[in-house]
Amino acid sequence: MEHNWYALWVKSRHECIARDELSKKGIETFLPSVTKVQQWRDRKKKVEFPMFPGYLFVSLDRCSDDFQRAVRTRGSVCLVSLDPGHPTPVSSEEIQALKAVVASGEAFDVYPHFQQGARVRVRRGPLEGAAGVLAKKEDRHFFFVNVEILGRSVGLKISANDIEQA
Repeated sequence: MEHNWYALWVKSRHECIARDELSKKGIETFLPSVTKVQQWRDRKKKVEFPMFPGYLFVSLDRCSDDFQRAVRTRGSVCLVSLDPGHPTPVSSEEIQALKAVVASGEAFDVYPHFQQGARVRVRRGPLEGAAGVLAKKEDRHFFFVNVEILGRSVGLKISANDIEQA
């Protein structure tokens, strides 16, 4: 069995529902999320939001009926594909880098796909081994993990001493 990661497009605000339903079917999922402070009139509360609203990642066996089971899950719309009818795999390197960003506990922001800059790899720290793109904004360096198929990036501040050319 050869498993690849795919981006699954889900209905608006159905990321957690689809994730839970897929887990019940035995399909591995990854729903990266960010915690933000939500302000109401009478209180503030920390709330988790999907990093990429409308999407979650699923690990599927290329040679089984996993594709059909994933798409026929409550809340699912379709697997993202660049070639209609053929779901496009997401690089396992991108998934591992996203997992490292989430696990690091560092503050980060999601940006539109960031196309300029050199490919870099983190040499040390909680993100060691993660590959991404380095950009400079004003006097700060940012490390971006691109998810090519979604056209989005996750960015966080990083010291230039902690990275090397990929």
